[in-house]
Amino acid sequence: MKKMIFFLATLGCFSCTQKSNSEPHVLIETEYGDIELELYPAKAPQTVAAFLANIESGIYRNGSFYRVLKNESVPEEYNQGFVQGGVFQAKPEAVAALKKVPHESPKLNGLTHESGTISMARTTPGSATSEFFICIGDQKQFDSSSRGNSDGLGYAAFGKVVGGMEVVRMIQNTKSTGESFNNPVKIVTIKKL
Repeated sequence: MKKMIFFLATLGCFSCTQKSNSEPHVLIETEYGDIELELYPAKAPQTVAAFLANIESGIYRNGSFYRVLKNESVPEEYNQGFVQGGVFQAKPEAVAALKKVPHESPKLNGLTHESGTISMARTTPGSATSEFFICIGDQKQFDSSSRGNSDGLGYAAFGKVVGGMEVVRMIQNTKSTGESFNNPVKIVTIKKL
């Protein structure tokens, strides 16, 4: 009987420590620390499915954050913009082989590019594969249009940072020239939680 009570007490404690999320969560492990994301498959099902498939395939191992948008004249803690990452620089041949993701416009799913939003990078609608960016500060211009994309369909937002925004800011404040980091910030891996 004592063994049974101990087992049930242990089981109860174990279940108390397990995280229960209604939405999928993933962890971006970087050389600067971890970034936890919550994904929204009900609003962006094809984008989330493609991102999770990329994670499952291991393509993000040894990727990087390589692109940044920031204002050099603003103090680091108030800077806005984004950091862009993926495998474009580390494994360009892998990107070319990936299936393109149908575009899920913020105009249709209601997601918006507020601070912490993760969104797929693209050129034309339906050209996204593996590259993504994280907004720092509200970037509502990406909901409908942006620099270089006049189609008015915005970028496919599909989740949000729920932990590690300080790591995103650290990455943004890494030395850069123009929109490129002088030394890309390593993504060790991205994994499902």
